[in-house]
Amino acid sequence: MEDQPHQRKRKLKNLQSKGIRDFAKYSGMAFQMIGIILAATWGGTKLDAILRFETPVFTIILSLLGVFAALYVVLRDFIK
Repeated sequence: MEDQPHQRKRKLKNLQSKGIRDFAKYSGMAFQMIGIILAATWGGTKLDAILRFETPVFTIILSLLGVFAALYVVLRDFIK
């Protein structure tokens, strides 16, 4: 009978630590997505500035490629 409160506390602690691990994993994925998209967009703006295009062609193309690359990386990690 005395072990029941200890078992409940242990189960609660395991659930809390699992929740913290899940939160850290998914927030890490979000920051990874943001980083990939920002890096691709920054590269596009730099290419547009170097090539002196009036319309931001490379910014649009690389930002879209960055979104797809970020989705690919996150989905690949999520499936594992």
